[in-house]
Amino acid sequence: MSNTTTIATTVVAAQGITRDFRAGTRTIHVLRGIDLNIQAGEFVALRGRSGSGKTTLLNILVGLDNPTQGHVSILGKDLAHLNEVARATLRRESVGLLFQNAHLFPTLTAQENVEIALRLQLVPAREREQRARQALELVKLDARARHRGLELSGGEQQRVALARALVHKPRFMIADEPTGNLDSLTGRAIIQLFHDIVQQTGVALLVATHDMTIVNAADRVLNINDGTLF
Repeated sequence: MSNTTTIATTVVAAQGITRDFRAGTRTIHVLRGIDLNIQAGEFVALRGRSGSGKTTLLNILVGLDNPTQGHVSILGKDLAHLNEVARATLRRESVGLLFQNAHLFPTLTAQENVEIALRLQLVPAREREQRARQALELVKLDARARHRGLELSGGEQQRVALARALVHKPRFMIADEPTGNLDSLTGRAIIQLFHDIVQQTGVALLVATHDMTIVNAADRVLNINDGTLF
């Protein structure tokens, strides 16, 4: 989790992404020919109203859904050429996921919640503990490491979720409305953490949001409307 000198490297690349769904006899065009590149150390905001295709695009970018047409690559690996096991491994090793709800285990401590991501990688116990503490330090929550999830405030829970998303040192992180359940003051603190973490780790960060504070803090803003990026 030490400071990283970021080299201009494309972490995520998408070309010609479309996504269609069938509804009876109708075809619904959710995404329409999206091209997108995100670099290491870049904080990108994705803005669009509900139903504009934001979440569908996020799912496709991390291989949780397949495009109808087009290709996505993460770190040069074309997702279309990976089976489900290989995609899951890529997500586990290189992708961090953060959502509007923290989804913590309420009876586990903050540190234990963060360590879960490392357990999936069979990281030894001593290393798990060390890396979890480092991740909690990065989000400025190491003092609450031994508190259980149900003892933490909403903002603290979201910081734990952020530490969990970062503990395996991902190269790409997506966040879907991460401040949606937070008050404005706490939301601004999370946004400052995003900025700091991108600078310190060189992670490529894509945040889908309605929050103008995130939009104003991002390095680049993408707008999506009716499945078209502009």
